[in-house]
Amino acid sequence: MKSRLILTVAASALLLGLPAAAPALAQTAPAAAAQGITVPPLGFQERTLPNGLKIYTARDTSTSNVTVQVWYRVGSKDDPEDRSGFAHLFEHLMFKATQNFPDETFDRLTEDVGGNNNAFTSDDVTAYHETVPANHLQRLIFAEADRLGSLVVNESVFESERDVVKEEYRQGVLASPYGRLFSVFVPETIYQEHPYRRTTIGSIENLDAATIEDVRRFHATYYRPDNAYLIVAGNFDQAQLDGWIDQYFGPLTNPDRPLPVNDVREPEPTGPREATYYAPNVPLPAVVLAWPAVRYDNPDRAALTVLDGILSTGESSRLYRSLVYDQKIATQASSSLDASQQAGAVLTYAIMAEGETPEAGLASLRAEAARLRDAPVTEAELTEAKNELVAAALRDRETIEDRASALGWSLINTGGAASADNEVAALQAVTIADIQRVARRYLTDERSIAIRYLKADDANPVSAQNVDVDAPVKVADLAPVGRVFELLPEAQRTPIPEAGAPVEVATPAVETFTLSNGLNVYVARKPGMPLVSARLGLIAGSADDGDKTGLSVLTAGLLTQGAAGRSAPQIAAEIEQLGAQIGASSGTDFSNVVVNAPSDVFSRAMSLMADLVRRPDFAAEEVERQRDQSLDGLRVSLSSPGPVAAMAAGRVVYGDAAYGAPGSGTLTSLPGLTREDVVAFHASRYRPETARLVFSGDITVEQARALAEQAFGDWRATGPAPAPRVNPAGEAVAPRVVVIDQPGAGQAAVYVAMRSIARSNEDFFPLTLGNTLLGGSFTSRLNQEIRIKRGLSYGTRSNLGVRQDMGAFIASAQTRNDAAAEVAELVLAELSRLSDTQPTASEMTTRQAILSGGFGSGLETVDGLASTVAGLALYDLPMSDLAAYVGRVEAITPDQVQSAFAEHLPAANASLVIVGDSAQFIDAIRAKHPNVEVIPLSDLDLDSAALR
Repeated sequence: MKSRLILTVAASALLLGLPAAAPALAQTAPAAAAQGITVPPLGFQERTLPNGLKIYTARDTSTSNVTVQVWYRVGSKDDPEDRSGFAHLFEHLMFKATQNFPDETFDRLTEDVGGNNNAFTSDDVTAYHETVPANHLQRLIFAEADRLGSLVVNESVFESERDVVKEEYRQGVLASPYGRLFSVFVPETIYQEHPYRRTTIGSIENLDAATIEDVRRFHATYYRPDNAYLIVAGNFDQAQLDGWIDQYFGPLTNPDRPLPVNDVREPEPTGPREATYYAPNVPLPAVVLAWPAVRYDNPDRAALTVLDGILSTGESSRLYRSLVYDQKIATQASSSLDASQQAGAVLTYAIMAEGETPEAGLASLRAEAARLRDAPVTEAELTEAKNELVAAALRDRETIEDRASALGWSLINTGGAASADNEVAALQAVTIADIQRVARRYLTDERSIAIRYLKADDANPVSAQNVDVDAPVKVADLAPVGRVFELLPEAQRTPIPEAGAPVEVATPAVETFTLSNGLNVYVARKPGMPLVSARLGLIAGSADDGDKTGLSVLTAGLLTQGAAGRSAPQIAAEIEQLGAQIGASSGTDFSNVVVNAPSDVFSRAMSLMADLVRRPDFAAEEVERQRDQSLDGLRVSLSSPGPVAAMAAGRVVYGDAAYGAPGSGTLTSLPGLTREDVVAFHASRYRPETARLVFSGDITVEQARALAEQAFGDWRATGPAPAPRVNPAGEAVAPRVVVIDQPGAGQAAVYVAMRSIARSNEDFFPLTLGNTLLGGSFTSRLNQEIRIKRGLSYGTRSNLGVRQDMGAFIASAQTRNDAAAEVAELVLAELSRLSDTQPTASEMTTRQAILSGGFGSGLETVDGLASTVAGLALYDLPMSDLAAYVGRVEAITPDQVQSAFAEHLPAANASLVIVGDSAQFIDAIRAKHPNVEVIPLSDLDLDSAALR
């Protein structure tokens, strides 16, 4: 997938300065059909143009937006022999020029008006999707047709985007501890004949072998009207849309030759197979046990989908319960069903716990497969799995983009729309006998494939990716290049249509009330989907850990691991039976406990959530278990350049102050945390008078009041009130340049960091806009300079990082090791430019649109709305800020942006942290920064401000 780095930050991050990442939720089960929840049909209209383009449209006037998606029936299985990664590379090129508009115009048409665009490539499809305010629909229809009919592919764009894809490969495959395993070695081992055995992203060797003529022929072969689906959903006039489609797509023609034949049938296994692979940065061994299974349209897919849910969805699932919870031999254990267009597989895996062997993991995975074959699953397990899947379908259709995507997958994999609407009925029809039948048919020892993934050493060198793989499509099979398009002179171009009249965006009203115990409650009603979300925000974060680093995160993680006499497995099962999601997370300043459930069972889910918050058991064995899992997770993080740089940056910015310690703890702090520490922290910090409770979704104020009273009305704190935080950011520390040496690292992580501002600072909005210009979107200055112009990174970004006290500004990129010094200087130069010069008028207009559009998008789901409101409440900001947001963004001036950056974020205050193979860049860093500190990764001490 090509991450476009669009502004997908939740509204809370935009409006409130909260982290963009969603809280880690205990994944749970969907609501059962018996409980009255149904998944509404997608409701698309269908027609076909004379040139074969199939069109699906669905009108929805409840939104002010529209989504346009084009799904092409070409994926990595269609990559020619010796050209793996071709379809994905071409996906990148489709965002460049046409004969009528220059490079990056798609970003101008989407991001710059408050929308977004993205694309992805998988085995069978390459899909492009955009969402914009509805008055820009005609412009997108024109643009999609133009890049299908007259794409410009020139040498400079080809070379630049190929370099970007190489960085994507290095980041996702080489630098990630388990990237080689899941991206390369698993498909390579599972599939014997099918081109699915090649990774979608390809290989450096195959990418280097590609020529511009190959790329042009690939486009001529597969990008044609009769090989595509156009999907439009949102607020539009149907007759007007039909006219635009006929006008722009109707004249396009197809080549006078058929598509290359590509329908490989994977042979039935003849016996079990095993393979062992080695990689340089494997902190914990991993194992995979897989079986060839079925293609997407096979009737057995429904039963295998439910079987997969029983195996690994939620903490009551068989794999988690056996390997992680009971035996404690794995830090992660899961499964997936890969049912693609032409073949499929069931895959189980485990990342072993510290000190555990791969053989123990494989034995346990085999035992769980045998259990499915030898004995029927229980009625409770079947119900839970179905509930999970129904609720997942409900949540996956909250937005117009979600509904269009659900349709697209059905079209690609079955050639029709019906399976998308029939999916839930097929799952609900699965029986216990069906589960055992498919387990006996597919999950046999004779059909199994066992994979071990271990750390390379002198005796076992790094395993090489197999790049010499046969494929049904050859370069010679591709169509001739045909006409080569170039960008026309401006006077000769067909102009992009003007935008129509804007559709007004409605901001939901927020009702508030306070319970007698001081708990403040907020209600943001969002009718539509039968879903309700509640979020309890607490003044409890890593800033309150004191000398017990990781305590806040450990406490939040333990809430679902035993409460009110229920064990962790019992809690997980109850969540899944309800079709709910309940989870807790802790950040720097706040902790959040979140529940999301279908509306007909929400009251029961809310009652369970209240028990987790108010009556956690904190059993000693659960504290130990959670602590051990956290340590294993930290070991994995410390093997990747990005996470290491992020943790080190905290110490560089804040030193020994509370904000400087890694929130998740350290290898030395976590073992020292006790049950008594957790109990005392909870008693002190989890209290109603400082908490905020937010409801959103299909709920009235009256219902919310009754639920709040029932769940929390008699809640009283059990410990003395904590002392207020005092200066958690500490005193400012001198900037540093730190290199953390990780020999053999697949990439270098470059972080520029410094103290930012508190959320209450009056310069929050100018700095937020300036950050969006610097690195907060795909069209940002950093991404333009580093990715688009130079191809040095898959993507760069920056984050204002505001907190209650002084926040942490971070600008970051991952790049090949030998380019680390160049990327660092580019980041620093762009940071300086914001302090020295004012943004242009056009930059201001587009950034304002990006912020306003991202804010609106964040309110489209019940969880996004709740997160935004909760952030306002936790920062003690008025609810009127919700409606005032767009106006405040539009009032920002260029002078305010420059002045704010010059005052708060001057480059002279910035520290530099680089993690990677320093032998490849240290001389260049020393030439610019003679005061650089070099710390071997093996000597890194995150408990110390000195980092050693």
